[in-house]
Amino acid sequence: MRFEENVDWKKSPPREICIVMLSALGDAVHVLPIVNALKRTWPETRITWVIQPVPYQLVSNHPAIDEFVVFERKKGLLAWQSFQDVAQLLRHRHFDLLLGLQVYLKAGILTGLIQSKVKLGFDRARARDMQWMFTNQQIPQHSPQHVQDQYFEFLQYLGVNPEPINWGLHLSDIEKKEQQEFFSCIGANTCAVVVGTSKHTKNWTANRYAQVLEEVQAKYGLTPVIVGGPSADERSIADQIIASAQTKIIDTLGDNVRKLVWIIDGSTLLISPDTGPLHISHALGTPVVGLFGHTNPNRSGPYRRFRELIVNRFEQPPGQRYTDVRKYQNGMKYITVESVMEKVSLALERYSPNDK
Repeated sequence: MRFEENVDWKKSPPREICIVMLSALGDAVHVLPIVNALKRTWPETRITWVIQPVPYQLVSNHPAIDEFVVFERKKGLLAWQSFQDVAQLLRHRHFDLLLGLQVYLKAGILTGLIQSKVKLGFDRARARDMQWMFTNQQIPQHSPQHVQDQYFEFLQYLGVNPEPINWGLHLSDIEKKEQQEFFSCIGANTCAVVVGTSKHTKNWTANRYAQVLEEVQAKYGLTPVIVGGPSADERSIADQIIASAQTKIIDTLGDNVRKLVWIIDGSTLLISPDTGPLHISHALGTPVVGLFGHTNPNRSGPYRRFRELIVNRFEQPPGQRYTDVRKYQNGMKYITVESVMEKVSLALERYSPNDK
């Protein structure tokens, strides 16, 4: 791809920016401080976000985004049509700046198809699936750091200050009413819990979840509320927990992302492995006890806040010598009920709903 000379964005702010970040919920949360900083710095700039349907549900009403282009991914012989649909929709658009925040081939293809003077992506060391081939400028190489800081590198390259960091997730008036009705029925003191992710290696065990939920109710009077998506794995784990736990559990699994948001927002705390709702909880200011044994919490844990609530079995599983820096570990099995309850106790001691 032809190289474009660096632009002094301070002198000539972009009129139109396109962000390519298709999935998933957690990544969409990390994008929000980016768009807020861009809009704060360049309020007249129009921002378009190419996104997939599930994360679109999360951010569709966000005030910093002027336009969404939803990438409906088709399967089989129709897969290429998904890319053509986006290209056709944007065929007359010429962006000044495109931010390629996702380092996978499908995002790279879309970056290549969208017309933009500057296409900014990751350095070659971090650009998977040869994403660098679809961009004409790359951010400098950097040592591993938190995903949020990694996205902030794009702002730093553009001369945009990410501070103050703001996610800007808000409830509509209708959602606030639904939230009020929900909690008036089950009580205001609740412990939301995510029981499954898209990767089974991130998941904790159903019997240990059941023990924790029994304890949070018996010891702290918190009503357990299972939150999450409609996947078969989540359904199976949730059913096992409900069948074995000796306490009443509210089951809200489903495909309503905005309902998930307002339940987490109204909950006293959340217990979650490394998955999207953990980052939603953090952005909303709801304390989150993070369960990390498969992925590195220094890269994908809660950003800055609630770090002390992480149950970390990634770096040093008990009884094993940590000898190398691997991307993934098999440490979820080392997370104990006692270690989770210790963090629950700390969360209730340190944070109150008034801190949000």
